[in-house]
Amino acid sequence: MKRVVAVLAGLLVLSTVAGAAPTSAVSGGVRVRPGDDWTLPGWVRPSANSGLFSETAAPEFGVDTRSLDLSWRQLQPDGPGTLDTRTAGLAQDMGFPPLSRQLADRRPFWVRIFASGSRWAPAWVADECGVEPLGPDYDGQYHLPLWNECVWGRLLALYRRVFVDEGLRADPRLRLVYVPGAFTWAEYDYDMVGKAAEQGLTFEEYRSWYRHAWRDLTALFGPYSTKLVFTGEDYPWGPWGSKTDLFAKQAVDAGLGIRTGITEVFDFHLSEAPSYGSRIEPDGHMTVDESLPVHDGRHVAATENECFNDCGYRTDEPYYAVRQANLKALQLRTNWVYVVPGPSYMKQYPQHWRWVRLSIGKTASDSPDAWAALRDAEDTYWKNATGPFTGARQWPGRPWVRNLERWLVQRDAGPDGRARRSTADVHSGVLGPENGTAYEGLRTDRAKGQTSLYFDLDDRFLRGRHEPVQIKVTYRDAGGGDWWVEHQGGRSPAVRRTGDGAWKTATFRLPRPAFANRLSGGTDFRIATGPGGDLDVRFVRVVRVQPPARS
Repeated sequence: MKRVVAVLAGLLVLSTVAGAAPTSAVSGGVRVRPGDDWTLPGWVRPSANSGLFSETAAPEFGVDTRSLDLSWRQLQPDGPGTLDTRTAGLAQDMGFPPLSRQLADRRPFWVRIFASGSRWAPAWVADECGVEPLGPDYDGQYHLPLWNECVWGRLLALYRRVFVDEGLRADPRLRLVYVPGAFTWAEYDYDMVGKAAEQGLTFEEYRSWYRHAWRDLTALFGPYSTKLVFTGEDYPWGPWGSKTDLFAKQAVDAGLGIRTGITEVFDFHLSEAPSYGSRIEPDGHMTVDESLPVHDGRHVAATENECFNDCGYRTDEPYYAVRQANLKALQLRTNWVYVVPGPSYMKQYPQHWRWVRLSIGKTASDSPDAWAALRDAEDTYWKNATGPFTGARQWPGRPWVRNLERWLVQRDAGPDGRARRSTADVHSGVLGPENGTAYEGLRTDRAKGQTSLYFDLDDRFLRGRHEPVQIKVTYRDAGGGDWWVEHQGGRSPAVRRTGDGAWKTATFRLPRPAFANRLSGGTDFRIATGPGGDLDVRFVRVVRVQPPARS
């Protein structure tokens, strides 16, 4: 190891190691503020085909898309072929105004047709198709078997009547449609499928229907099929074990968008999420396949983040829960998020929610920032489940997942850059025991020569341009000594720790940083520490100062 030591202003000791580019000019400035920093440049605007949606619009919180909820029974109470636009409906203890009244509101909307419930569907469907309801679900409701070809055919006819004949699929106000309209809360969980299996439904019969159901819907919606959103989950808890593991991905492959309803439990089950393209790599980091059609900007990749002290969940750490759930949603590259302003804590955390609204739907080429939330978190779903991690596909650190990352990746690089788990901010069982333990933050380990944290910025973010950026680093101001940011040929001013133990965010202004993949391990920049205590870092953001240049 070769070391070059220099003293600047009697305070700062710099060192370079083999594999790291030597630094030269100190440039830019630095500002430190308490807590997290969610600020974005003033030029940032929401992306097309993105938004916050809810039952009712709340423009004061950035929620512009209201629901248009209907029940099958209110639309076709007397028989197939007709459409009643003047009758009210009911489902999940919610009352729905007539379709004509809901359409009179000129604001954007999203649609749910509550179809499967025995009280949601017209009585003639069960009689005509000769089926018995299944149940009860966890709300005490019974449901029709949608995989019955007669029931499915009648429901498709309703969809045709509403969305094709009435032109609703082409309505410019329509943002997305939850399908297939089953089961509790129109969320396609497998509890009713499991009850059907107990009563004789075979996997072959279910698969036979499943193989064509989503193609049926995309064919019906034609050029507007990108508005369709399958409400099922990757790796569902069903009666046939691993046979249905990739069934949500099959719906996406058929041309639908996707929605998960439970990113509130941010460390559980959703690390490996094939329908979103999220994959756990051997080193524990997650990558996302952004080439999937669901991320093409026309489809919908959605989640719901409203169950923090609601829906049977409780937490005394609401800010932490909201922050992490939204980071998880963004790691999955969502472009739509369902919220309820009160339970989603939008009034309490307006700056954070504004950042979320301006972030969803962005790509590496047009995002105002790239970031890495540094952590080691336990995904307890994979503790015992085999899943895909067999044979050539290994994950030695299972069930520990490293970081939540979006176009900025922390790398263990060089002889000085193997990060250690921080123990400064530890959370266990937030919202539920299944959410495991999370160590928020990574740290240096100077006693073992680990003095730096290395980062690799997605090449698409700046596309080789030497543009001014800000690097925002959320760190624990503990111990003593200085730390700074280095890149190829340059470095930032230093931050002097005060030792008060508080979490703070340092913003470095770098006029023309060189991010050239030339630091250790092909990385772009590092956080380096001088003599003193170890540094705990929780969040790192690279923020564009100027709007991205067009290609």
